[in-house]
Amino acid sequence: MSVARLRQAAKESVSGLPREFWWLWTSTLVNRLGGFVATFLAMYLTVDRGYSAMFAGLVGALHGLGGAVSAVVAGVLTDRLGRRPTLLVSQVSTAVTVAVLGFVQDPVAIAVVTCLVGMTSNASRPAVQAMIADIVRPEDRVRAFALNYWAINLGFAVSAAAAGLIASHGYLTLFLGDAGMTLLCAAIVFAKVPESRPERGGAAAGGGGGDGAMDALEPEVGLGSVLRDRRFMAVVGLSYLVATLIQQAFVALPVAMGAQGLSSTDYGIAIATNGALIVAVQIPVTRFLEHRDPAPLLMASALLIGGGFGLTAFAGSVGMYTVAVTVWTLGEIINSPTQMGLVARLSPTHARGRYQGMYSLSWSLASLTAPLVGGAVMDRFGSDALWASSAVVGVVAAGGYAALGRAMRNRPEAGGSGGEGSGSVVDTGAGAELGGEVGAAAEGEVSAGGGAGAVGVAAGSGAAGASGGGARAVGAGPVAG
Repeated sequence: MSVARLRQAAKESVSGLPREFWWLWTSTLVNRLGGFVATFLAMYLTVDRGYSAMFAGLVGALHGLGGAVSAVVAGVLTDRLGRRPTLLVSQVSTAVTVAVLGFVQDPVAIAVVTCLVGMTSNASRPAVQAMIADIVRPEDRVRAFALNYWAINLGFAVSAAAAGLIASHGYLTLFLGDAGMTLLCAAIVFAKVPESRPERGGAAAGGGGGDGAMDALEPEVGLGSVLRDRRFMAVVGLSYLVATLIQQAFVALPVAMGAQGLSSTDYGIAIATNGALIVAVQIPVTRFLEHRDPAPLLMASALLIGGGFGLTAFAGSVGMYTVAVTVWTLGEIINSPTQMGLVARLSPTHARGRYQGMYSLSWSLASLTAPLVGGAVMDRFGSDALWASSAVVGVVAAGGYAALGRAMRNRPEAGGSGGEGSGSVVDTGAGAELGGEVGAAAEGEVSAGGGAGAVGVAAGSGAAGASGGGARAVGAGPVAG
């Protein structure tokens, strides 16, 4: 491909998105460029503080627990208080708790403050993803989510490399640097990003909202209605299965490599493929993914992710581990923007925060359960059993996405308005409707904000990429979107 064609493709990838989105994108990049602490927290606890790996794992689990709680609470606040206030409170409180974590010495205090860090950092995710859906046109949302996800991984790649150098001057510098960058992120949002929550009877800012009459007809949606939305909860359940697989890359994978005599440097080389591939190919691949039926794409992504981890059973060298990481990373690249776009379509306009919170919860729960399940399987049956079962889970998830696609095509009734009228663009070919579970009265296609952050938890685990986007957890990679 010529330089001119590459330049044209890059221009098409970033054109047509509103200015508010780019300021939000910039704040995400700044936040991830300063995401030092979560990546190195396990190492800080075990090497600098001298705590056991078990304690570091417990602290990581508490970080995930805090994120799981805040995912739902922040989703409700995003709808009730607004996207911007929730985002600002989350970012300022994250800066405060991260700074405090750098000074506390008592193990109980460390555990409690880390849980608070998990709560405050994860609270921004529903607000960010709902805001993207508010301000970006429905036909551009998959691309917007992919660009935001790309910024997360780019920021992580830079921060992970810089954090090692900064830590040589003392871990407190990491904590304070992380807090400072988070405050800068909040300042960008405060100065440049307006509130985007659609008012009932009015359109959302930036052209992403919808028909005022349809908004006025949309009923109130509580958490109970979200839980009764069977198709959306199916997406959440399938997201959880995929997330548990991806989390094994930062929990079980380094353990398996170490058991074969490979070093932490070898693991770093293998897992670095994840971030490098995402940064290199996410944007061009997203141009291919746009306007396609999500069900086949999600099926393929689940098979690639499961198959990639299944290949790990045959790995015995850094090269083979790198091949396995490459396979499941390709699945992750397909899964992230596609699934976030699907969540967007299934979310009613005035319940985007709640839907984003529930979707984010799938990743938070995976960060809690994946280390436990992976460790238990490896201890009792061996690592090969874990990788074989991962392949099976990938097949099960692919079957679930196929069934979901059929259900959406076979039940084209109108659901909650995502802000588009009956003439809205149907990007993917599948029925983009929300079922009667939310009782929406207006006809039209569904759109809304989707996305999730990925939270990874593991003592001593390395860098990572994960669907969605958001803050990193202990020893984990980018989240998510």
